[in-house]
Amino acid sequence: MQEQATTPAKTPVTSYAYKASLIGAAHRFELAEQGLSWHLAGRSGIWPYADISAIRLSYRPVSMQAHRFRADIRNKAGGRLPVLSTSWQTAALMAPQDNGYRAFVTELHARMAQAGSRAELTGGLGRNTYLAALALVALVGVMLLALFIRALAIGEFAGALFFVGFAALFAWQVGGFVRRNRPLSYAFDRIPETLLP
Repeated sequence: MQEQATTPAKTPVTSYAYKASLIGAAHRFELAEQGLSWHLAGRSGIWPYADISAIRLSYRPVSMQAHRFRADIRNKAGGRLPVLSTSWQTAALMAPQDNGYRAFVTELHARMAQAGSRAELTGGLGRNTYLAALALVALVGVMLLALFIRALAIGEFAGALFFVGFAALFAWQVGGFVRRNRPLSYAFDRIPETLLP
């Protein structure tokens, strides 16, 4: 749901919209000449690009959409705007909007850089959350290894094979989440590809 329009001054306006839930209006954003214009849940406003204090990009899969990304935009007054790369379509369908989300996030960074923004640009999870996730992954890995060794010791080869399969699935699902969400800082012209669709 991304559009390009032209104002009388020939400045392109980049738009993006998504539905955060089945009930309620879509969250709409526009990158206009004056700044980031937003409309969510009956509220609206414009944040000048120089007033945006931070952007955090992350990879946030959910059960209905394994390929979902999120941008959290903050301003100097403490306001926060979440922008998701998926939109609810029906009770059982969450549709990806990869191209529109990527174009919106990339253009937002370009306009902020042009405005001389000094925003803090970070990606992934917070450091403490990331360390807790690593500890949890290590704990599950040790438990799976112990169960695998126990299954081999008592001759339950089908059980051992099950643990190998489960470990592979766990590494694929959780490993991708942990790898993409490694805490990092980046520059306006170097948006991390792992945090964009």
